[in-house]
Amino acid sequence: MVADTNKDRPMTAHPLPIELTMLACAIALVIVQIVLQASAQLPFVSLGFLMGPRDQPAVIDNKYVGRVNRALHNMLATFPIFAAAVLGVVVAGRTNAATAHGAELYVWARALYVPVYILGIPVLRTLIWLASILAIVWLLEPLFA
Repeated sequence: MVADTNKDRPMTAHPLPIELTMLACAIALVIVQIVLQASAQLPFVSLGFLMGPRDQPAVIDNKYVGRVNRALHNMLATFPIFAAAVLGVVVAGRTNAATAHGAELYVWARALYVPVYILGIPVLRTLIWLASILAIVWLLEPLFA
């Protein structure tokens, strides 16, 4: 029998880097958007369709459902880059105030992006998207220094 060595270890006082906390927040935001996307379709398709293989995509002629879908796809396009940037600076030991602010900006921008996109506010949506992209660049900077 192998002894469980972790149960006797005291909790360490090492704080979690804010970048990893923001990564966890971004993961939660992705989950919220996935649930939002699935629930937005409920009035237009059957529950059986949602639980089935979806061999044929549902054709839903509703601008809000379309916006929810596009917002999710946009999040899924930027999230892997954000996650890689966060993990890169943390593993490389290159975290600093700028990387913390970049991670926070990404999460706040992505959280604001969803309602702004769903409400159809075009210029603000683009500015928020740009802020999230600049936040990723901000995160990457220490890896090139």
